[in-house]
Amino acid sequence: MERVIEVERLAKKFGNFTAVDHISFYVERGEIFGFLGANGAGKTTAMRMLCGLSKPTFGTGRVVGFDILRESEKIKSRIGYMSQKFSLYESLTVKENIRLYGGIYGMRRSEILNKMDDVLAYLGLLSERNTLVRLLPQGVKQRLAFSVATFHKPQIVFLDEPTGGVDPAVRRMFWELIYQAAAEGITVFVTTHYMDEAEYCDRVSIMVDGRIQALASPSALKQQYEVPGMQEVFYLLARKAQRKE
Repeated sequence: MERVIEVERLAKKFGNFTAVDHISFYVERGEIFGFLGANGAGKTTAMRMLCGLSKPTFGTGRVVGFDILRESEKIKSRIGYMSQKFSLYESLTVKENIRLYGGIYGMRRSEILNKMDDVLAYLGLLSERNTLVRLLPQGVKQRLAFSVATFHKPQIVFLDEPTGGVDPAVRRMFWELIYQAAAEGITVFVTTHYMDEAEYCDRVSIMVDGRIQALASPSALKQQYEVPGMQEVFYLLARKAQRKE
């Protein structure tokens, strides 16, 4: 399998504080990779380095074949990104958000217009194209945000706790979109606090105090720690944390 993320001894320091402490891992094309850890474990800092938004203090990394230190701009145009806190501009309409993000990701205006109706039809939003995003139900917003993040068919989509604060039905629907994207060859790199979602990943890593303490498939981790679920695996590792959030 082709590796679309390769990281070797990647570290990030802020003064005397080491947020990410020499982590090494890889992610394969089309994989759903769960990146887990308690608040303050370092996972968001690591994700920002992979997205080209923050420069590492030490180590090396390549995303879709490009060096995260020297070729960050090339990385940005080939990935998608969605977070829990900020994914769409709620004061803009559905159509305006799609056009804005398509432009940010480097798509031509004609490409955006040609593809927009297909996406809106798939989401059932053809009649809502001129509706302000803030007026949409939460579940519809989540689906739209994911579709916007993958509108340009990125090689990787980074999802930073995308289902935080939504009900279980919306979370199940959202994971159906993730599976579809992976089936189409898009690699999914996702952080989550929900351990039932960790069960849906092909492999997961668990960070504690800036280091990766475990990395394997959910079934392998449950067997290794002799527990019935990922919640128990996470608890066994996270309780060893020494630093505060």
